[in-house]
Amino acid sequence: MGRLVVLGAGESGIGAAILGKVKKFDVFVSDNGTIAQKYKDVLLHNKIQFEEGNHTAEKLLNADIVVKSPGIPDSIPLIKSLRKNGVKIVSEIEFAATYTDAFLVAITGSNGKTTTALLTYHILKKAGLNVGLAGNIGKSFALQVAKNKCDYYVLEISSFQLDDIFNFKPDVAIITNISEDHLDRYNYKMQNYIDSKLKITQNQTDTDYLIYDADDAYLKSEIKKSKAQLMPFTGLNKLKKGADGAQLINNKIAIKIKQEEYKMEKSILALAGIHNTKNAMAAAMASTLLKVRKETIRESLEDFEGAEHRLEQVLKIQGVNYINDSKATNVNATFYALECMDNPTIWIVGGVDKGNDYTALLPMVREHVKAIICLGVDNKKILETFSNVVDFIMETAGMEEAVKIAHKLSEDNDTVLLSPACASFDLFDNYEDRGRQFKNAVRNL
Repeated sequence: MGRLVVLGAGESGIGAAILGKVKKFDVFVSDNGTIAQKYKDVLLHNKIQFEEGNHTAEKLLNADIVVKSPGIPDSIPLIKSLRKNGVKIVSEIEFAATYTDAFLVAITGSNGKTTTALLTYHILKKAGLNVGLAGNIGKSFALQVAKNKCDYYVLEISSFQLDDIFNFKPDVAIITNISEDHLDRYNYKMQNYIDSKLKITQNQTDTDYLIYDADDAYLKSEIKKSKAQLMPFTGLNKLKKGADGAQLINNKIAIKIKQEEYKMEKSILALAGIHNTKNAMAAAMASTLLKVRKETIRESLEDFEGAEHRLEQVLKIQGVNYINDSKATNVNATFYALECMDNPTIWIVGGVDKGNDYTALLPMVREHVKAIICLGVDNKKILETFSNVVDFIMETAGMEEAVKIAHKLSEDNDTVLLSPACASFDLFDNYEDRGRQFKNAVRNL
């Protein structure tokens, strides 16, 4: 089959290596950092050659195909050399999709993609379908294609994973929304980021479906580039009479797809907030396209348990509610979180700034936030934006200190919300590590 080089030995890289081995490639894995022991054990068990701590050019430049970790940017010299040598570089999603005939539901968006993916998977699983959940969540797509034979896959896909796709074509694509995020990766050009997201539909045809947020300003102008059948959802406007899609009418979700029409009360949804109503619309529409019974969809939306680190209830201590929203790594996600707050809120914010404009949060902060605790190495922009808006704002050096100060400031019926609006890599391994440290600090109060 040729020589497969896998760059990056994380979840997606190890999955790609195993799939490559199954498909009889000569596989070599190269990681510039230290490979986690659990992944090293997998490579050794499968007799896959690897290196760590550096990339050896002569071992890589003779590749027939390279699967690149989504975390590796195109700008590094190694990637430029590979491209100059004519080596094909693809994402793990592209590589895995080549080896499955399963029905693919692929979900992207700046916010809501994890919840929408989990919701869709939950509904399809409850409907009795042989379905896998993969991509930017759980086990890698490639690993599942190598080891499982699912008839359907629900894939959560980030813009980084979409950057290196060429032929990938989902049967149903969902774009939850587009807002400013990861601009540091896209030369601080919003159009570059939008183009990356739209790659999810670039190979779709008129036999495929694209479900999207019709209220989203970016999507309104960009969606016409798609050749798929368009399925809008809206929480603000009315769809044209007789049009397929989902809308909110008098606190009821109304869905029409082909000849199928049904309504359900918004109040049945397990998750609160207009953004989660939209996530539920998208998941319900995808499930309806797959002929899932509306009773199953309704039951699934009622009993769904949300994603860890996304508006996750941690504990109530002395009348104060502690909420972990560590997965809010951009301003828009934090906007949704603050919008959901009904009580006076102590907001823990900060981390690695990705070109954030915090001014969009000013109305929400004025309405809901009584104090701000900064958690990050450089909080200058946060301090400049909000110092004159709240009575109390201070910087902390770590999660334990931030939670202790929040606890001291809080009163009965307050909420302490971790919703950083930033990446986590200054103080934490990732957003999961940040969320777990928050939960541990709360439990130790």
